[in-house]
Amino acid sequence: MRKILEFWFDFSCPYAYVASTRVEAVAQRAGAELDARPMLLGGVFKARGTPQNLAATLNPAKARHNLHDMRRQAQQAGVALHMPPGHPLRTVEALRCLLAVGPPFMPLAHRFYRAYWAEGRDIGQAEVVAAILTEAGLDAAAVQALAASDAIKDELRRRTDEAVARGVFGVPTCFVGDELFWGQDRLDMVEAALGGSPPSLRLPPATPLAPIDLYFDYSSPFAYLALAQAEAVLGAAARWRPLLLGGLFRSVGTADVPLFTQSPEKRRHTMQDLQRQAARAGVPFAWPTRFPISSVLPLRVTLQARLCESPRGRALIVRVARAMWAEDRDIGDPAVLAGLADELGFPGAAMVAAANEAKAELFAATAEAEAAGAFGVPTFVVHAPGREPLLYWGVDRIEWAARAAAGDETFM
Repeated sequence: MRKILEFWFDFSCPYAYVASTRVEAVAQRAGAELDARPMLLGGVFKARGTPQNLAATLNPAKARHNLHDMRRQAQQAGVALHMPPGHPLRTVEALRCLLAVGPPFMPLAHRFYRAYWAEGRDIGQAEVVAAILTEAGLDAAAVQALAASDAIKDELRRRTDEAVARGVFGVPTCFVGDELFWGQDRLDMVEAALGGSPPSLRLPPATPLAPIDLYFDYSSPFAYLALAQAEAVLGAAARWRPLLLGGLFRSVGTADVPLFTQSPEKRRHTMQDLQRQAARAGVPFAWPTRFPISSVLPLRVTLQARLCESPRGRALIVRVARAMWAEDRDIGDPAVLAGLADELGFPGAAMVAAANEAKAELFAATAEAEAAGAFGVPTFVVHAPGREPLLYWGVDRIEWAARAAAGDETFM
């Protein structure tokens, strides 16, 4: 059976730009045919009710992190990336010209991407588009005339409508069959879905690492996946630091349950992505029937009993997280929490009874996390020698944090 990798893109997204420099190699390694699909991201955002300048809606800590994360992704791909003044720029004429020239789309797409993200050229200007077409050896006037026709305008509109109908909510989006993958940092999953073997980022277990603060709350499925892998990936370098995620969210101006604010399409992808990440890590996972659950009690127990300070205590932290995220148990119930502690030889009832002693400590721990730059969990803060602390957010950045802690400049 012929393998096809659909790649949906617009020039206005830096992550799509980075993905565009990698996707052809991914398809080639997996023995798949690349089907490049230009679309108008603004049209998709309009259909989903997403702000046109999404970056402008982020809280300062998350916006700052995203710029660092974007730079790291480009760094790992070995491509230049510079945020142009006036971003997002208008891309509709460039997309129409791409359609007017016709497939294969990637050679000309690469030129538009480089102009936008590496050369600082405004591809929203007709004269800039004309220059890029000329540099590509094309008749700019003829291409731009065809691009202005109703037929090409309708074609771009049709492609954008198709993207919306398929469940696309952002770029880059890849499809392998009916499976949707969003984000350039999911190209490894795309390659695996095509039957390829993407390289692993895991370091050898004995690799010395700089200290890494791991901020977590039991209420996050992503934090659960990070906790389940932390001993294997980060080892003794990790300093486990609980925080109250709801309190952090309120302080930085984030909705109490960000999942509930996502479009149905993005929420569906988030749920599927969780399953994929859990499967890749070999971690049991099942969405609980009770969500959200208050994590205040287990967090206070964690702090009061100093669970983060010993391998045995950290094992109980993972056990509590697994109870919620793989076994559908209410970890906010004192009896459930005491029973989990008893399983591992802790005095469960006594620990739960003493939990309120850590009430002030939990507030302080949350404030400390915010001061460190955390805006969600899991957050990894790497204290590399001679550098300012390096912040990484999300379970999918755990290997990045380990790489940085090992001194790998590519991930810093």
